[in-house]
Amino acid sequence: MSVKVLYKTTAKATGGRDGAAETLDGALSVKLATPKELGGAGGPGNNPEQLFAAGYAACFIGAMKAVAAQGGGVKVPADVSVTSTVGIGPRSEGGFGLDIDLAVSLPGLAKADAEALVAKAHHVCPYSNATRGNVDVRLTVV
Repeated sequence: MSVKVLYKTTAKATGGRDGAAETLDGALSVKLATPKELGGAGGPGNNPEQLFAAGYAACFIGAMKAVAAQGGGVKVPADVSVTSTVGIGPRSEGGFGLDIDLAVSLPGLAKADAEALVAKAHHVCPYSNATRGNVDVRLTVV
């Protein structure tokens, strides 16, 4: 499968889960901290799962807007929100894996319209395409 790349960004992490990460253009800079649940000290800083959850949530809203713009009669409300919950843990096959829940709020849309939009967006969103087939992603319209 080929991708016609329209945008690229580059980020660099140093020190792993207890280090720092930043984009090379300086737009993002975060301190990283390993959660206690993964054997770290916790404390101030973010972890890769938080960053992934935020990115997936934002990207999924963009995918819904793209799908709605292609027609179909639904409009994504201004107060749309996606709550992304990302879990990490050992896989039965070895190594570690992710587990994801996306709770999508589309105020004012009929449930059937909202569910159809979410299903279509799940086939457009690059995060969904990247995880499909190897990460459990559950979608819920709330």
